[in-house]
Parts: sequence; C-alpha cells; structure tokens
Amino acid sequence: MTDTLTVSDAEGAAQLIAFGMRPRQHPSQDAGYETLVRRYHQDDGFQLLTARIAAGLGLRVVKVTSAAGAVLAAAEGSVFETRMEDYARFSRHRGDGEKVMHGIIHLAVATLVFPRPADLADDGHLGRVTATVVDQTVREICRKLKLRADESGRDEDAPSETPELERAWRAYARRPPTATTKDDRAAPNSTSAMISRALRFLTDQGLLVALEDPDGETIYRGTPRYAVQIRELASTAAFAELLSMGVVPPITDPGGTLRVTLPPARTAEQSEGGGHV
Repeated sequence: MTDTLTVSDAEGAAQLIAFGMRPRQHPSQDAGYETLVRRYHQDDGFQLLTARIAAGLGLRVVKVTSAAGAVLAAAEGSVFETRMEDYARFSRHRGDGEKVMHGIIHLAVATLVFPRPADLADDGHLGRVTATVVDQTVREICRKLKLRADESGRDEDAPSETPELERAWRAYARRPPTATTKDDRAAPNSTSAMISRALRFLTDQGLLVALEDPDGETIYRGTPRYAVQIRELASTAAFAELLSMGVVPPITDPGGTLRVTLPPARTAEQSEGGGHV
C-alpha cells in the first residue's frame, strides 16, 4: 500500500473515474486506462483514493476489471444520476404505464442475455439478443401470466399484490408488435419500437454491443460491464420476481418453453470484430 499519496496520484485516480464515465471506452483501447486499472488492483492506497474521489462526486466504484473497465454507479440525487425523465425523453415513453412496460423490457433483456446464474458469474459469457426475441419473450410471459390468472379463477380486475405490474403485463399484451402511423412511418408506441429504443440506450451506455447480422436484424451482445450491472440488479425484488415466474428458461436449451431462436453462439475471439465497450 502506498504510504504517501501525491497530487499526481489524485490526478490518476480522477482519470480512472473519467474513463469509467465513458462507458464505451475499454482498457484495451488505451494504454493509460489499462495502466490505471492495473494500479487500482496493485495499490490499496490508490484504490481507496479512487473510491473517495468518486464518493465526493456522488459516484460509487462498483468494480474495476481489465474486461469491464471502471464501472461506476451514481448515488441518488447525484448530478450524474440517470433520472427517469432523462430516460423518458430518450425512449419517448408516455406516462407511468409505459414506464413500467420499459422496466419489463429491460428485465427481459437482462434475463435473456444472462439466462442462468452461471452465465452471469462467467465474465466470458457472450449472451446475445435481438428485438424480436425480446418481444417474443415478453409476450410469452404475458400469455403464461394470463393462463395462470384464468386457471386460478381470478378476475382480471381483482386486486393484486402488484397491481401496477399486472396492469403493465396486460397493457403490453394489447400493444401491437409493429404499427405504422397515418403517413406510413413506424409507430413509436409499438412494442418493437419500444424495445429497439431500450436496446440502443443499453448500447449507448456500453452495456451491449451491436453486431451486424447478414439476415438484417441487429444482434446485441452483452458485455462484462453489463454483467457487473446485472449482478447489482439481481439483488432487487423485481429481477427475482421475473426469474421466479419460471417463464424465462435458458435460451440455450433446445427444449426451452419459449422456443425462440438466436444465431449460433460466437466465441470471444469471433466477437472481437464487434468492438469493445
């Protein structure tokens, strides 16, 4: 551990935080970034200094690795916090109902990219997803939830422990997968459009990488940074609830309930062409 920290050390710690705030930047792309990541693990004093500077800025250092880089989380009320209204402007969602629907979409993306605990624990896991697969997944979940409600004899308007969530499932099921406006433009309130915006947002945040597909639909690959974020999310009740429903089986299982298909899995070496984040 370094006994005496200097102004130069503080500058290096601040630079590491700055790199972490560029989510699509990867240590392998910058020798200085790579050096700072290495020092973070070798020097306890530098590690503590980085954490204290981040805390002063309203940030928390979640993890620093050569694969994910510096992963930061904003404290509540921090100037760096991504507020719901900011995401609302990006995703163009309308009202609280759509806000919950976007939450469902993000949960579905997470469980499809990391469908098993072993996948989430494996830093080399390269789960992939497309907008079509996400829509198929959520609609299948909606179908199963409706079936369970019918079997239990529960009226659709009966009170529930999670009324807002139940309304969101039903609202999603009623939305068309695709739609056009009167002037033949893609309707922004279709579920496919909502999913596409969510996937682009995750890509902009360095959590997914967009890969070109010869069949035309963009494939999105998970990143180590996304794995770190989802490990944090996995402790939340909403994520646990979705997994406990038993309606999102491993997509690698040919006998999976959803029976959705993805292109063959790529190795880490094959996926390097998609770029780092």
